[in-house]
Amino acid sequence: MKDLLLIGIGPGDPRQVTFEAVEALRRATVFFVLDKGSDKDELVSLRKAIVDRYRPQGGYRWVQVADPQRDAQAHDYVTAVQDWHHQRAALYARLIADEMRSEDVGAFLLWGEPGLYDSTLRVLQLVRERGVALRLQVIPGISSVQALAARHQIALNRIGEPVVVLPGRRLARQGQIDNVVVMLDGQCAFTHIDDPGLVIYWGAYLGTEDEVLIAGPLQAVKAQILQVREEARARKGWIMDTYLLRREAWLEAASSR
Repeated sequence: MKDLLLIGIGPGDPRQVTFEAVEALRRATVFFVLDKGSDKDELVSLRKAIVDRYRPQGGYRWVQVADPQRDAQAHDYVTAVQDWHHQRAALYARLIADEMRSEDVGAFLLWGEPGLYDSTLRVLQLVRERGVALRLQVIPGISSVQALAARHQIALNRIGEPVVVLPGRRLARQGQIDNVVVMLDGQCAFTHIDDPGLVIYWGAYLGTEDEVLIAGPLQAVKAQILQVREEARARKGWIMDTYLLRREAWLEAASSR
């Protein structure tokens, strides 16, 4: 039986790592890190900085391997993601077998919150189906959604109203948008919405020195968001962003005059 920790480390600010996560970081003896390519080296560096901050004396091993590539051009998105997860499961099973001794405690450092738009739990279930015995502990983290609300100083929920969280590819199929958080929107689906009653609260690189925030009526600021987003992505080679779309009665009233 191998012991694994799935540690939510927040969206980038080492100060947002919880006390529970710090305790888990100090228990781990092997950290598994996926390398997503040279243009995303900073994602590895940020993880290493968090570990160094809370484990300055060392005493652990750092296992960094190339992440299998998902077929981004596949026609069937779901099948492509499932295939990618199976590739990761094969990799994880090998790493656990080869890199962990019986007394080791392994750890994956997961951006944000392990239970929200992160595939590691699903992948490790596939690892178990391969016959690998695992004992897991999941340490929750601050999600980019929470950080977004805090930075814009807004509450995610309104009185008696639900909050919908969905990926960008599902936004066009949402129908009426009242209070929707959008994640993983590489195609900027908000640019295709012409609803004059919506306000957008957008943020990128939340919790890092490069954090960018823009908010306002969607129709008034979406071109600005596109420009800022493209410039930031070109400069850094990667981008992580999320946003809230919210219907505001005062804006609908103003647009109808």
